[in-house]
Amino acid sequence: MKRTTDKNILIAFLLNISFSIIELFGGLFTKSISILSDAIHDFADAISIGISYFLEKKSKHKPDNIYTYGYIRYSVLGALITTSILTIGSILVIIGAFNRLFNPVTLNYDGMIIISVFGMVFNFFAAYLTKDGDSLNQKSVNLHMLEDVLGWIVVFIGSILIKFTNINYIDSIVSILIACYILFQAIKNLKSVLDLFLEKTPKNINIENLKKQLLDIEDIIDIHHIHIWSIDGINNYATLHVVTKSKKIEKVKSEVKEKLKEQGIVHTTVEIETAKEKCDNNECHVAIENVSHHHH
Repeated sequence: MKRTTDKNILIAFLLNISFSIIELFGGLFTKSISILSDAIHDFADAISIGISYFLEKKSKHKPDNIYTYGYIRYSVLGALITTSILTIGSILVIIGAFNRLFNPVTLNYDGMIIISVFGMVFNFFAAYLTKDGDSLNQKSVNLHMLEDVLGWIVVFIGSILIKFTNINYIDSIVSILIACYILFQAIKNLKSVLDLFLEKTPKNINIENLKKQLLDIEDIIDIHHIHIWSIDGINNYATLHVVTKSKKIEKVKSEVKEKLKEQGIVHTTVEIETAKEKCDNNECHVAIENVSHHHH
């Protein structure tokens, strides 16, 4: 199964890259900026699929002494590169389309219709090839493909409208719409990638609630230095200090880990402290301040 998905990504990449080169010429030939914008979009996708393919393979490597967390972040890096390409591409398209609004040109709409039909069929095929993937990266590859199909449907409708109404600026408006949509998606992705790199607490985890739940466990006096982060948006890691008066350390630990597992945290490191111990880490003042001192 895995093999075929890798292979499919590779096929999709080769198809896309060759197709986007044809599109670039098609866009220049028909003078259509919406086709050019889709071409840039497809080209960015093709590059990113290529990157995804290699980084996806790399991200499957098991942890070792150099990458102790494993190579999962490589696929996040893939997402970062893709998203950056898409962002820049969309901005260029929007600038181009605005220029075109003020300096209209005559379009070859029959050429546009033919190219957009090819575009729809072609990208639909590529989307079909990449449809079964489980990783974030493969899902995003598939999403790109589907967006390409949509993009081409929009261009197709646009070029038919131009054929019958002769209003050429429909082309610019279509390309601005496509580009804005892509930009919006890209920025959303960029934000989630940056959240990962900035070690932000995962969205579905509320640290305050988690603390309350952990403090409910018998014999736990205090929880501090709680850090939760995600490796790839799916696998969450946590480290925390637990102050307990219990002698049964294993029991406390396993209860804490159980609670955290429920929250989708796959890997937990617990530091156990006794009530008499003074935690010497002062780097995290916030955590220290809301430690309830009255227990000591």
